[in-house]
Amino acid sequence: MSSSRPAALAALAALVACATALPHAAVAQQSATGAARAPGTGGFRFTIDNIMRGPELYGREPQNVRWSSDGKWIYFSWLEPGASWREPNRNFRVRAVPGATPERVTAAQMDSAAASVAAGRPSPDRKWRAVSSNGDLYLVDANRGTLKRLTETATAETDPSFSADGTQLYYLRDGNVFALTLDGGLTRQLTDIRAAGSATGVAAAAGPLGLAGLRGQGGAQGARAQGAAQGGAAQRDSAQRKTGQRATLQAEQRTLLEAVRDKLWQDSVAAAERDAVKPALQALTLLPNERAFGVAVSPAGSALVVSTNIPAEGAQSIVVPNYVTASGYVEEIPGRTKVGDVQGSGRLLFARLPGGTPTPLRVAPSDGTGPSSQANVVGWNDAGTMALVMANTRDFKRRYLATVTADSGAVHVVDVLTDTAWVGGPCARCAGWYDGGKRIWMVSEADGYAHLYTMAADGTDRRQLTQGKFEVSGVTLSRDGRTFYLTTSEGSPYEQHAWRMAVTGGARTKLTTRVGSHTVTPSPDETLLADVYSQANRPPELYLLPNKAGAAESQLTVSPTAEWLAQAWLAPEIVTIPASDGVAVPARIYRPKDVGATPNGAAVVFVHGAGYLHNVHNYWSSYSREWMFNQYLASKGYVVLDIDYRGSAGYGRDWRTAIYRWMGGRDLQDHVDGVKYLQTTLGIDPKRVGIYGGSYGGFMTLMALFTAPDWFGAGAALRSVTNWAHYNHGYTGAILNLPQDDSLAYRRSSPIYFAAGLKAPLLMAHGMVDTNVNFQDIVELTERLIELGKTDWSLAPYPVEDHGFVRPSSWADEYRRIDELFDRVLVQPYGGGRAPVRTTR
Repeated sequence: MSSSRPAALAALAALVACATALPHAAVAQQSATGAARAPGTGGFRFTIDNIMRGPELYGREPQNVRWSSDGKWIYFSWLEPGASWREPNRNFRVRAVPGATPERVTAAQMDSAAASVAAGRPSPDRKWRAVSSNGDLYLVDANRGTLKRLTETATAETDPSFSADGTQLYYLRDGNVFALTLDGGLTRQLTDIRAAGSATGVAAAAGPLGLAGLRGQGGAQGARAQGAAQGGAAQRDSAQRKTGQRATLQAEQRTLLEAVRDKLWQDSVAAAERDAVKPALQALTLLPNERAFGVAVSPAGSALVVSTNIPAEGAQSIVVPNYVTASGYVEEIPGRTKVGDVQGSGRLLFARLPGGTPTPLRVAPSDGTGPSSQANVVGWNDAGTMALVMANTRDFKRRYLATVTADSGAVHVVDVLTDTAWVGGPCARCAGWYDGGKRIWMVSEADGYAHLYTMAADGTDRRQLTQGKFEVSGVTLSRDGRTFYLTTSEGSPYEQHAWRMAVTGGARTKLTTRVGSHTVTPSPDETLLADVYSQANRPPELYLLPNKAGAAESQLTVSPTAEWLAQAWLAPEIVTIPASDGVAVPARIYRPKDVGATPNGAAVVFVHGAGYLHNVHNYWSSYSREWMFNQYLASKGYVVLDIDYRGSAGYGRDWRTAIYRWMGGRDLQDHVDGVKYLQTTLGIDPKRVGIYGGSYGGFMTLMALFTAPDWFGAGAALRSVTNWAHYNHGYTGAILNLPQDDSLAYRRSSPIYFAAGLKAPLLMAHGMVDTNVNFQDIVELTERLIELGKTDWSLAPYPVEDHGFVRPSSWADEYRRIDELFDRVLVQPYGGGRAPVRTTR
């Protein structure tokens, strides 16, 4: 293995060093109007194998968009059209001029440009930006884009911020806060955070620390990292036990050798002399197993707030067996805990600088069950006199926004958002300071929709700056602090646009006009906008436009292949379904006539996943393979319905929380009402309606076939939750409370309890190394179906796939099975044999 490594590294370096410019002519392939058919050469092979190639066809979305300091270049992550699914995104840049072509950025180029494009906090006079790049600190001239390097060390310095007077830079090193005087270079250590039992000033840091506050790992990656850390600690403890002679050996060395004794004496004398001339810092000793996860220092240098977490004692984590391994042995992937199990906690600690005694902050006074489930420091005001902190209660029903004074650590609650279901919505944790730190802004669902509010620092003079039946999903401040840039659905729940508004409120200026979704990033001088824009039948691309209303956009990237662009992709019509409770429910509809096909008398209902997700809109779907598969089904004669059922994002608080304490209740009824809509408007027999979806969509498919069997003729449930008591704490506990406290909610929401109701054919598909919805869920349901004597079901396991499939062969196998199920059961009445269908166009 060691002999092949140099060759492998050389090959990798050659690959990274290859800078490829896209021909400008390729941009012309993209339809400027978003019409159904784009010019291209050759035909598209409309087969399952081909469409399940996914991003190899429709391309990668430009991500991590940022500007060079001089505003001449836009940097982003991306890949050229047709790149293999195995290849990760690479760094690209493009000149900020209309018609420019992207080029790959080599590793050397990116290394030299990293500090220039890194995000950072501005100096009080806005002339400089402090950034951390590759573990070192830099000052970036905000006007000229030039760099001044401040550190070059083996230890990482991170999260720099300016003092209130701009003369010092505060930053983190080894979990402690340091101050660097900019005119003379003097460095002072401001904190001494120690692990419990530690005799030295070494911080107990569980991961990357942030001056902004607590930032935890999430999802499968966080679970794996946490498990790996615990496993590594156990291995180290075991090794130490096996080599328990260490203390004895050290004592022997001191007894035998005078040189060793002399060296220990010299070290002791030197340490004493250092302590005699150096003022001692007040040590902040953490609790056993507690770890500092964030340190936020006041710009005045007079106080700080430390965010910590404390792992749960006695919690039991899942273990996911991995069967296909290079070792040939079954390996275990450590995972998360289950909802309702013992949960970790944490603290916010306040201390004066220098030498203050740390005291815990209680931000959520109504939370009598223990520390808040989520707490973080939003930031200090410019003067450094107050910190803004946010905390959610452990029952998920309250969000507190409070200030902490730097002189005393007094906590003053300025806003409480309460929800009888659970606090959430887009931008639920969006807040900050403005007006020189005199006022606070936040996003709240207080009136039923996510809107922007402001208030004085003491919580008075509360103002609602946006209102209406739309949602604010993003807020940033302009460089001069006088303007809010907003991303909202104002005007249509099916679009996302960028707006500009004075921080005092009033009229808003709409910066983007084309139908679709826009995510803009202003240039350093805010004269230009980099816009990641998509349409219903065109994936996200990078555009450039002036920062003014009605400005024309210039396209800079083309992500799909010519083959994909040659296809007449449908932008499905949005219709509304009359629900049984009188509400109009939005849905996308794919009709055979829309793609020039003949109806076959059957229909399919697609259920998007995640629960809280928006999929009925006039921009690119996050379910892009399913979007293509739905058109494939339409080309074979199926009508396909895709519903933004209750619980979906984009329609306000009441829509979001309609599934509280009963998943598979109102949301399932919306799908039953969708079948009634197909029956009434198109005369389709419910027995010839199939249903499919993944994750939450798989759960919904099971609930449909188990509890509403008269309305569906077949179903394909992919990576499905079968018992909500097995899922994670944060998502499930908010919606269903805890299983030990609300057994009714879990009993009526979990498909495994209703498996006896299965009548129609069911396909189940699940990745065996799913660290999100574990394979255990579908195994237990399989056993339940066997015990019930059910026969018309099948299980397709995918040995190497996690929750989100990666390999095109797995995608193709899964969707081939769905296609064959629907063809066998729905095209003719069940039992009538398989009807002949077209599989290509």
